Amino acid sequence: MHIPSGTTAELELLSFRQALEAANTPSDTYDIDRWLYAPNFYSEYRYILGTRGKNPLICIGINPSTAEPDNLDNTLKSVERIALGNGFDSFIMFNVYAQRATNPDAMEKECNMALHRENLEAFRYVLSISQKPAVWAAWGAIIEKRKYLSDCLKDMLEVGEEYGAAWYCAGAITKKGHPHHPLYLRKDEKLKPFDIAGYLAER
Repeated sequence: MHIPSGTTAELELLSFRQALEAANTPSDTYDIDRWLYAPNFYSEYRYILGTRGKNPLICIGINPSTAEPDNLDNTLKSVERIALGNGFDSFIMFNVYAQRATNPDAMEKECNMALHRENLEAFRYVLSISQKPAVWAAWGAIIEKRKYLSDCLKDMLEVGEEYGAAWYCAGAITKKGHPHHPLYLRKDEKLKPFDIAGYLAER
């Protein structure tokens, strides 16, 4: 279980570029040729966790939990299966908000704009890896937990448009229009187009 020790405003944040530089430095704890992990140590926040490749599926959740390289939780195991099953060579787990919390109810009440800005830099980076970035909307109804989450996602949509990102979902859409969370999907579930602009226009 990970319960935030306090607000992220109390932390001395690594910028995403600093975290990426460290993630590309050889590590004694995991194989950097396989894993992309920034920051490259367990902390109160996480920008990205995934495998390295030229054609990653970028999965968007709400906030990070406890997963690390070589220690994926059930959600990320499902993300990896779906990515490989849909023809991608790797996956990147990204989140609307970078604060780590096992229970979304424990996320901070107010958005830390410094953390959000660095998270957007991380999003730009993962979008730049492939020529035609594919983004899997996979946050479920958890986005309703905090009012600022939809605003963060709107900023991500703008960044995605800069890179020509194509948005997808998998599984059934909820009655309120939310895309399905990765858990409890069939391992052979196929991605389908998701109208992210239309979705956000209703928020």
